[in-house]
Amino acid sequence: MSEAVAQALATERHLAVQAGTGTGKSLAYLVPAAAHAINTGVPVIVSTATIALQRQLVGRDLPRLAKALEPHLPRPLSFAILKGRSNYVCLNKLATGEADGEALIGEEELSAVGQEVRRLSEWAQDTDTGDRDDLEEGVSNLAWRQLSVTANECLGASRCPQAEECFAEAARRAAREADIVVTNHALLAIDALADIDVLPQHDAVIIDEAHELDGRITGVATNELTANALVLAARRAAKLGAEGTEDGLLGVAEDWTVLMESADRGRWTHLPEDVAGPLVKLRDSLWSVRTAIHTAPEGEAANDPETNAERHHLSQHLVELHDTCVRILAVFDTPDPAQQTDVVWLADEPRRGAVIRVAPLSVAGLLKTRLFAESTVVLTSATLTVGGNFRAMAASWGLPAGSYDQLDAGTPFDPRKSGILYVPRHLPEPGRDGLAPETLEELKDLIMAAGGRTLGLFSSRRAAEQATEWMRPRLPMDVLCQGEDSTANLIAKFAANEHTCLFGTLTLWQGVDVPGKSCSLVVMDRIPFPRPDDPLLQARKEAADAAGRNGFMEVAATHAALLMAQGAGRLLRHVDDKGVVAVLDTRLATKRYGSFLTNSMPALWPTTDKKTVIGALQRLVAR
Repeated sequence: MSEAVAQALATERHLAVQAGTGTGKSLAYLVPAAAHAINTGVPVIVSTATIALQRQLVGRDLPRLAKALEPHLPRPLSFAILKGRSNYVCLNKLATGEADGEALIGEEELSAVGQEVRRLSEWAQDTDTGDRDDLEEGVSNLAWRQLSVTANECLGASRCPQAEECFAEAARRAAREADIVVTNHALLAIDALADIDVLPQHDAVIIDEAHELDGRITGVATNELTANALVLAARRAAKLGAEGTEDGLLGVAEDWTVLMESADRGRWTHLPEDVAGPLVKLRDSLWSVRTAIHTAPEGEAANDPETNAERHHLSQHLVELHDTCVRILAVFDTPDPAQQTDVVWLADEPRRGAVIRVAPLSVAGLLKTRLFAESTVVLTSATLTVGGNFRAMAASWGLPAGSYDQLDAGTPFDPRKSGILYVPRHLPEPGRDGLAPETLEELKDLIMAAGGRTLGLFSSRRAAEQATEWMRPRLPMDVLCQGEDSTANLIAKFAANEHTCLFGTLTLWQGVDVPGKSCSLVVMDRIPFPRPDDPLLQARKEAADAAGRNGFMEVAATHAALLMAQGAGRLLRHVDDKGVVAVLDTRLATKRYGSFLTNSMPALWPTTDKKTVIGALQRLVAR
């Protein structure tokens, strides 16, 4: 893999590499990345999907590599991590007293949040980085928000009196001088799609956890409208002298709220007649407010930098809201839904109410023109092959056949000797009414045979909670359920007690690394096909069907295959690990697409015989 990455960087040819757990893929790409950066003087960007991997790279792998390579390089290897501004303490909030815990919460008695804010304030005086991940004892999101700012809230380096000491600016300065810059997929997407440079100038990008790239790019390229955002924008504008235009926006927002209450939920393939006029009115009202507040009074920038920064950010925010209206209206200039390149849908969310979103039907074109045309890109993950090949993932990235090289670096494990894939054919097919009694009994039998040690991966929160509630009075071991504590704490408890069970949903399918006896049984309650009411994935399926392709296999089966590959990968994390992956969905054994899904998973020894599996689990417990 290391040689393939070096060759890709040298020949400026894209590369996709599947490298299983335990192969050492991080070092396999960091070594040639270091050589490329040192030889060319141009930094290499390394992008990951998760904070855990960023921590591993910057806290363990890169320091070790820099020390090992020092005798062989003309100068020391430098590296830095770059995150969004909200990950750093804002010194301006600290200096202006906004972070005073007593003033924030009340003088009678400091609340738990107030105590956290006070501790944060003290920590901010001593930290060298201001990075939330360097805070040894974590704090709540609410407390952190009292001492941090988003990009839209930041005064900006040219306006902020704390700019010289700013932690976020220091991180950016360090990144500009580094050979290797570690970042996340969201910042990489913003850098690629926006007209501003978020990352240092570079000619090579290495994307780890590349199976997440499509989803993260889609997230950044998605816009939304909510009534609450409109009301807040109007109120902010009133404080900046919006000349009465904010009243017009408030009126439009109120009408919009009423209109959305009766509007159809789900995807809009055509713009509802009663929405078209109000949407145009909203677009024009947003622009009127933006025009009214955009120009600052003479001397404001020097005399009142905070108000000036708020004017700048609100103006930018109003443009984004206006452009979202324009984007939604433009979708329906194409009357045939099969030809529309964006997808519009309306959904309800707790505490936010009705949310209209517009997202790209595919990000392949964006990636092709804004990422792959600008840099040499290496994409790697433990799970990139779907159905046994790279074609599905490459298509989602916009890489046509022949435009990239590929390599499957394999795995240090022998899956057939280390693990069993169990599919109980005798169970009923999963239905919409939760887990069947037979499925719950099957799960209990497997857990008892394994002596706990079970990671339960469920397709919905409701299923995870149902299984937890049913199991607790019937099992002699603890059952932890996602949502009852932070995910990190739950995983730590699961790893510390080998007889514990942990049940959860999507985060656990991809985010659990527990080698050893604590995880001997991984159970999936059903094949994780996307929900039928997921408007974006359903639109992608319909577009594939309209183009003469198999939308079910291209979208739904591929989505499920990637998740199942990730889920099954939770079992074997070390060369000594052994165990069972049980998929309690008979369709994996009986449907034609079953082989496509199993070919995407580690090549475990397959069986449908319950006695064989129970015996194997009991022997593991006795070891």
